[in-house]
Amino acid sequence: MNVIFDMDGVIFDSERAYVNAYKELAPKYGLHDWEKVHQACMDSIGVTREKTRQIFFEYVGFEFDYAAYREEVSELLMKTDYEIKPGVYELFAWLKEQGAHIALASSTREESVRRSLGKANLTEYFETLVCGDMITHSKPDPEIFLTAAERIGAEPESCYVIEDSYNGIRAAHAAGMHPIMVPDILQPDEEIKGLAEVVLPSLFEVREYLEENASV
Repeated sequence: MNVIFDMDGVIFDSERAYVNAYKELAPKYGLHDWEKVHQACMDSIGVTREKTRQIFFEYVGFEFDYAAYREEVSELLMKTDYEIKPGVYELFAWLKEQGAHIALASSTREESVRRSLGKANLTEYFETLVCGDMITHSKPDPEIFLTAAERIGAEPESCYVIEDSYNGIRAAHAAGMHPIMVPDILQPDEEIKGLAEVVLPSLFEVREYLEENASV
């Protein structure tokens, strides 16, 4: 069994903290139209830092200092201990018992990924980590998932991908994998429902689904 996980919004309840940090600091950087900032945050869920920068410029223009804004957001998030999503430890323990090959494919930078996983004692479960600063193209491009599959020696069509974001589901589908959506902030629209193999309410149901559908 080959399973590739996203991190933010799937393993950690971090997406809300991300949006709240941007909201808290927006006025300091002259961003007073919260609707535009909020939409930029929504569109950048699941993508790399560089892609997020491009998205913010599209919504609010090039006049503000995005680098300083993002750096202060990052500093705020570094002080945050994210809650772990329900079912995480149970799912990983079961996958380990099954001898599953597990990879992480997160758009977050490697330094932050390793810090978050280390705090939660989850690093040991992953055979490989593919992070946002290790790839050329951001989700929805399939590069990050194809790289993860290659590293665990798996064919794309044999991989299940656990994602919460639109861009992640798009990327997993484009990679020819089995996208499983566990919604966080974003609920699936008609496009995403069509791309996802299944939409499940939590990681507990993910285990049940894999038990029934994935071969060891």
